[in-house]
Amino acid sequence: MAKATFGAGCFWGVEEEFRKIPGVRDTAVGYSGGTLANPTYEDVCTDRTGHAEVVEVDYDPQRVSYETLLDAFWNGHNPTQLNRQGPDVGTQYRSAIFTRNDAQMEVAKAYIAQLDAAKVYKRPIVTQVTSLPGFYRAEDYHQNYLALHPDQPYIVFNDLPKLDHLKTLFPDRYVAVR
Repeated sequence: MAKATFGAGCFWGVEEEFRKIPGVRDTAVGYSGGTLANPTYEDVCTDRTGHAEVVEVDYDPQRVSYETLLDAFWNGHNPTQLNRQGPDVGTQYRSAIFTRNDAQMEVAKAYIAQLDAAKVYKRPIVTQVTSLPGFYRAEDYHQNYLALHPDQPYIVFNDLPKLDHLKTLFPDRYVAVR
């Protein structure tokens, strides 16, 4: 088993984007990239801790590659928006890849170089790529939030369309979204 950690806006929908990929064993939402040990959601929402909302992905590299996880990451959010995704604004919503080893770092940076060379985005990619400084699991009520609250208005408006988009892009990689 291996782990990967991604920040791509509000972690409620991002978690579900990864949970749906065959080969992903487990996910947990939490915080990383900041200076405060054991932050709470309320701490992170002050935009003073330096933490991003992130998803820790436990996956089987024999069934799903890190590159496949990166495909979901790049296509599940807008990596050209600095410190925001959709209606959410603040450094806690930044686009970030927190790598766990040199291989992940190399692959992530190479992927950005390929996207830049192909001019996939009209604006520059602002995704932060850095070594994982630590992962702090978020409160239980945030875990598996989308699956438990699929009719919540924020989820319906912001996250379900992204999941449908990923299912359309990668039908062989996603189990049923709803």
